[in-house]
Amino acid sequence: MVNVAKKLEIGIVGLGKFGLQLGRTLTGMGHTVVGLDTGEARVRLAQDVLAQVYQANAADIAVLQQLRFQDLDIVFVSVGDSMETSLLVVLNLQELGAHKIGVKAASIEHRKVLTRLGVDLVILPEHDVATHVAHRLANPGMLDLLPLGGGVLVQELVVDKWAGRTLLDLKLVNDYGVMVVAVKSAGGKEYRFVPQAHETLDRGDALVVIGKQEDVLRLVP
Repeated sequence: MVNVAKKLEIGIVGLGKFGLQLGRTLTGMGHTVVGLDTGEARVRLAQDVLAQVYQANAADIAVLQQLRFQDLDIVFVSVGDSMETSLLVVLNLQELGAHKIGVKAASIEHRKVLTRLGVDLVILPEHDVATHVAHRLANPGMLDLLPLGGGVLVQELVVDKWAGRTLLDLKLVNDYGVMVVAVKSAGGKEYRFVPQAHETLDRGDALVVIGKQEDVLRLVP
């Protein structure tokens, strides 16, 4: 039996550009999104996108309780540059026993405070995107950089000197702590995931590897 990903009920407090796009994307993925904002224009814009939208102030704990935001699977707070408002909304949600909370931080200091409050997910969009872009510029083969344990890198490597060898021969897990998760044949368009260890590699094949950043970069020519 295949387990299908659970469809979630998600609340978004703050329907500016970031919050509305987040809601639009989640809705497109099949989740139910409830939006909340103080601005009439933003609420009106979101009504055609989200399942339910309310114009109210989330800094008032009674509003959150009446709309039953504490019963949603996740609530994401995206209230612009006001650290004070953001923290107040978070404290309200925590007092109501919200299951999981995410927040868009306005600064590094804001992120530190949110982390100390035990918020489940904290992002600082400009900082996070700039860091990602810097790594992409310095390392064009990078596919993704995951903030796990100091940085986990997903990297594409093109087979050259490894041609004629197998993944078993390369011993990338034992010698480098790096795992090959997909292979694309030279000239091919699609990756084959979970490749066989005895599969012989050809020049020009593309390998997708994952591991700690410093370990993966030891393999990059």
